[in-house]
Amino acid sequence: MSRSDSRSPTTIRLDAALVAPFLPDRPADGHKGTFGSLLAVCGSLDWAGAALLAGTAALRTGAGLVTLSVPVSLQPVLAGRVPELITMGLPEAELGVIDVTKAIAAIAARPHTALVVGPGLRPGPATTDLVLRLVAGQGASEQTGRSGAETVPVPAVIDATALGSLAATEEWWERRVRLCVLTPHPGEFGRLDGGPVGPDADQRVERASAAAIRWGVVVVLKGARTVVAGPDGRVASSSFANPAMGTGGTGDVLSGIIGSLLAQGVPTWEAACLGVHLHGSAGEHIRERQGDAGLMASDLLVEIPRVRRELQRQRSSGDRRIGFAPR
Repeated sequence: MSRSDSRSPTTIRLDAALVAPFLPDRPADGHKGTFGSLLAVCGSLDWAGAALLAGTAALRTGAGLVTLSVPVSLQPVLAGRVPELITMGLPEAELGVIDVTKAIAAIAARPHTALVVGPGLRPGPATTDLVLRLVAGQGASEQTGRSGAETVPVPAVIDATALGSLAATEEWWERRVRLCVLTPHPGEFGRLDGGPVGPDADQRVERASAAAIRWGVVVVLKGARTVVAGPDGRVASSSFANPAMGTGGTGDVLSGIIGSLLAQGVPTWEAACLGVHLHGSAGEHIRERQGDAGLMASDLLVEIPRVRRELQRQRSSGDRRIGFAPR
């Protein structure tokens, strides 16, 4: 485990050696049920692509099943666009506006091992209500645990519009029950934390760490040299600063990557660190080929399993493995 430079001596530097042991195990006799089920609460007519990017990224990262849980009026638009993605229509109170109580019941009825909440959702009071209820642990799916069937609020990635819902709610973290990874860009983080955050690396680390501890969540403060801060005080920083990644949709890909890792049983801190490294490395692969402009978020999707394979090769047979045990 290496350390960053003297600007932030207590910050762990994210690199391949650090994150490779976080890869979830892939038993040879595994099947789609072994590798987790991600439910992505996402999408609206204006931002349907965000849902597709997040869902496809989750599949490319290894989730066994990925369901796009979208407003029912949007379901015909998305169904079959990516054949491997399942779609589930959320009940609506009116066109494009989710019926929150019925939606929570529908989410709870669909088995899942992790959530992604936010990419492409339509802003508004109904979305805010839905997000707050999910963060508070509602919509928990019945899981089969050691003591039999139990209702467990699985971990969630909170991104995009869902972050805006939290920012609009005073002391939202007091309601939080579910383990969460928040993935704000600097603008979203500023609204959540009550003030703008600049490019200074030390300030980004300090602000992200203080927020993670206060809110009790893992915070992924995106941007050049993305910061990952945990509620226990751990802080890591990526070495990637890639202007090619400064384009719409790359954040949706990251939320899908981290959500997929959570669904496969990787704990929140490790999933965030590994997800940031996979995402950044995929971007670097593209930058090496085509330069620092012209990358589209969908370009990242085919690179994700290639980067994962590189990490897998670096991991020795004696390394600690994280994820679900073979069934």
